[in-house]
Amino acid sequence: MGQVIFGQPDNGIIQMSYVVKDIHAAMDHWVKHLGVGPWFLLEQFTGVDPVYRGNPSSAEIMIAMSFAGHMNIELIQMNNDAPSVYREHVEKHGYGFHHFGVGTNSFDADMGNHLAKGHDLVFLAGVPSGGRVAYMDTTRELSGYTELIELGGAFDAVFGRFYRSSIAWDGADPVRSFIG
Repeated sequence: MGQVIFGQPDNGIIQMSYVVKDIHAAMDHWVKHLGVGPWFLLEQFTGVDPVYRGNPSSAEIMIAMSFAGHMNIELIQMNNDAPSVYREHVEKHGYGFHHFGVGTNSFDADMGNHLAKGHDLVFLAGVPSGGRVAYMDTTRELSGYTELIELGGAFDAVFGRFYRSSIAWDGADPVRSFIG
């Protein structure tokens, strides 16, 4: 088992994600109360060829990422009312914790393992870093979904930039552009 650039193990939890009502207020809270930052904000994201529960998805979200130590923290705000894995969760459980992100070099095999365990594939999309993400419904066993995050492509460059910026962060420029 290897490690991703910020020290978490391959096939281990590399991300904790939260769906929030107001991403700017949430980033401000994490900065002021938890010392987490800087945040990298992407104001519009749909994914590449997104599919939600077997159908093409028109959901659009806003994403902010930072690091708390070696753990990537992701905040997600819905930008529209389209059906999505995020709306589904908020309607059932409210805002807050949404998913564990697990890095994988064996994306298809890991997705197959989840399907074999009875975990539905809720959302599948390509991402700008060149990989794919798949949200598996693990809510019967865990407090959220499990997102499989395909490693490779530009993953290390993108997440490495966010991680390096968080090391000894002095509080300056707390919200930055996701794109680099």
